[in-house]
Amino acid sequence: MANNATVQGIDVSHYQGTVNWTAVKNAGIGYAFAKATDGNTYVDTQFQTNWAGIKAAGLLRGAYHFYESNDDPVTQANNFIKTVGSLATGDLPPVIDIEAYKGDFGSTTLVANVQTWLNTVEQALGCTPMIYTGPSFWNQYMNNSFSRYALWVAQYGVTQPKLPNGWSKWTFWQNSESGTVAGVTGNVDTDIFAGSMADLQAFARNK
Repeated sequence: MANNATVQGIDVSHYQGTVNWTAVKNAGIGYAFAKATDGNTYVDTQFQTNWAGIKAAGLLRGAYHFYESNDDPVTQANNFIKTVGSLATGDLPPVIDIEAYKGDFGSTTLVANVQTWLNTVEQALGCTPMIYTGPSFWNQYMNNSFSRYALWVAQYGVTQPKLPNGWSKWTFWQNSESGTVAGVTGNVDTDIFAGSMADLQAFARNK
C-alpha cells in the first residue's frame, strides 16, 4: 500500500446519540465502525440505527464488540453474532475491542478466551475478525500469537502508533478520541485506514 494513501473514518456508540450519516459522508469520511455489544448481554441502544444508517449513506461499515475479560467468551460471541445477524458483501470484518482486564473467566486465561471469541465469531459469520487494542494493554496481558488478525490500534498524540507484540503493521489506527466531524454532536473517535479507498473496498470484500 502506498504510504501516503489513507482513508478517514470514525467509530461510534450510543454516546454519540443520533448521527447524521449523510453529513458524515459529505465531510469526507469513508467508513464507520459502530458498537454492537458489550459482555454477555448488553446491546448498544444505537447499534441498529447506526448499522442501517451507515450503509444507507454509502459508507463502509463495521461492527465491534467490547470484550469483558471475566465473562464467558462464547456467550459474548453469541451476543455479538445475534445482534449483527449476518454480514453483507462489502461490510468490514467484525471487531473484538480488547482493552480492559477484570480477571479471567473460569480457569482459562485471557489469551485463550479471546481466541475462543475469535473462533466462534469467525465460524458463525464466515469472516476473519479484527482486533482493536492499545499497545500497552496488549503487551501487558496478551501475547504475539494473533498476527493472522488485522490490527486496529489505538494510540493518541503520536505521529505513528506503536505496534503491539505480534504485528508488523496496522490496518486501522484510532488516532483521536476527541475528533470533530460534521453530523456528529460532540467529540468522536477518528480513525485512519492504511491504504486507498480501493484497498479498503478490497479489504471489506476479502472476507
